[in-house]
Amino acid sequence: MKLMRIGELGHEKPALLDSDGKIRDLSAHVSDIGGDAISPEGLSKLEALDPKSLPELASGRIGACVAGTGKFICIGLNFSDHAAETGATVPPEPVIFMKATSAIAGPNDNVLIPRGSEKTDWEVELGVVIGKMAKYVSETDALDYVAGYCVSHDVSERSFQTERAGQWTKGKSCDTFGPIGPWLVTKDEIADPQNLGMWLKVNGETMQNGSSKTMVYGVAFIVSYLSQFMSLQPGDVISTGTPPGVGMGMKPPRFLKAGDVVELGIEGLGTQTQAFLADR
Repeated sequence: MKLMRIGELGHEKPALLDSDGKIRDLSAHVSDIGGDAISPEGLSKLEALDPKSLPELASGRIGACVAGTGKFICIGLNFSDHAAETGATVPPEPVIFMKATSAIAGPNDNVLIPRGSEKTDWEVELGVVIGKMAKYVSETDALDYVAGYCVSHDVSERSFQTERAGQWTKGKSCDTFGPIGPWLVTKDEIADPQNLGMWLKVNGETMQNGSSKTMVYGVAFIVSYLSQFMSLQPGDVISTGTPPGVGMGMKPPRFLKAGDVVELGIEGLGTQTQAFLADR
């Protein structure tokens, strides 16, 4: 299934995209796309519905593909070729940082370049949405705890991230810096999360063209690894790292400015388009 949320910010309706590309209203069956709705039992109930029996919704703003996210966890330097372009070495264990949940935005919402920004950058990433509580899970069983996948744009302000004292979080958490969606694609539709094409364009120019197959640490390992340190809850989102082609890795570096348009997508998971505006 392709699950989504349609409507203005704070007033989204749960929906699914049927095989004909029509948006179907799920609000008679679930209150939102999150929590119990994306548990194995909840997804089974939704899967049993006949999409054609559901009311059709008019196209509108697409919201973030999951509601009620408690943790937005990111994995840094998880593509060997991206680590090389930034001058970093591949870490012996996953680099973990948090992105504030207040950064979450819809896939086509405007992204605000924060005050004082000098180096706002782009990163297409595979998002993993947790469907049931995971704690101390094995790598073998880890995918049982995944509800599905989505496109995640880990927008980053590099000067905040690397040139200011402290950790990366403040360069990752600015409002609107976490577009996710357009869909939560349930895991049964993705044969192999480690073999998905990923791309990103700025003003029509291709910047990133990679694949999840070059991830250093795969989805199953990451879910298992994180669960050793914290419980993962339904609706938590893990953004798993980016392939090469980010602005900070270019010679000379290139960063986003007001008026730029970024398009990005992942094979089978849909696309996003964002206009970048100055945050006044």
